[in-house]
Amino acid sequence: MIKTLIVDDSPVIRSILRDFLESDGSFEIVGEAENGKEGVEKARALNPDLITMDIEMPVMGGLEAIAEIKQSMNTPIVVISTHDTAKMAYEATVKGAMEFYSKDHFTSSMTPQNQQNILETLKHISSVRRPTLTKQQIQTPIRSAGNNKINAVVIASSTGGPKALSSLCAALPADFPVPIILVQHNSSGFDKGFVQWLDTYTPLEVRLAKAGEKPVKGKFYVAPTDKHLLIEHGVFVFDNGEPVNNQKPAADVLFKSAAGFYGSAVISAVLTGMGADGANGSYYIKQSGGITIAQDEATSMIYGMPQAAANTGCIDMVLPLDKIPARLIILTKS
Repeated sequence: MIKTLIVDDSPVIRSILRDFLESDGSFEIVGEAENGKEGVEKARALNPDLITMDIEMPVMGGLEAIAEIKQSMNTPIVVISTHDTAKMAYEATVKGAMEFYSKDHFTSSMTPQNQQNILETLKHISSVRRPTLTKQQIQTPIRSAGNNKINAVVIASSTGGPKALSSLCAALPADFPVPIILVQHNSSGFDKGFVQWLDTYTPLEVRLAKAGEKPVKGKFYVAPTDKHLLIEHGVFVFDNGEPVNNQKPAADVLFKSAAGFYGSAVISAVLTGMGADGANGSYYIKQSGGITIAQDEATSMIYGMPQAAANTGCIDMVLPLDKIPARLIILTKS
């Protein structure tokens, strides 16, 4: 059983989350707290396997509570908050939260597939307690790439992505010579908050991709939630088709279209996340002559997506997160 602590100032939300988790049979609610201070105290006393955390609460808010818990414990924390606290929810990932969901997911009608996806993610997260990195764990590139002229970078990320992206983007210059296009698996409705939040971490201009827009250098484009993003004839196109890899938007869809348009002049990077999204897309990038990168296991919060990409055999280099920005700068220089 996964011992779980629920921290939220609303008795109604706590009841909804308790019923949701207990319906699966794998979670045991060992405690509830109505504010961050009480949450910190119960976390230390109960030593749960998983903590769900609200953001805005009396006495002590979620951000401060997460920071305090992480000082002495490595318990996985998932933020469950409202859309109007989206920017703070993303900031929580920098402080140590592993994932977040909108309360709307739990208070409105949820499809059986979405319910199962969330439960499986929480189960996986509850088992992840990242070790301290050592120099011996850091991998070097597994294969060199050619001297491609690059016109775009495409990135895939999911669980752990916001924290990884805040670090990656902070290390890129304002005059980065090509557009960067991202698929981050976000909760529905959180995309605007994500863009606003990530924009504070980078000199690049971060914006949501718009249909018909041509990506240009020095801009960091984010795929909106609930629709696939493609590049066709040099502009963004949306596709409202079925999810791919249980994701919409899916990085595989973006990567395949980027391979088709840019050919060898594109770099793909698959960062931390659950599942295999980006693996097939990396294959298409490699087949087109492009350059493929995957984050290494030691620096990935969840090694699912990068590992799936590496297992295709088409990844040019496996790099620790802090080495990826410098490599992108070198590869995109004319």
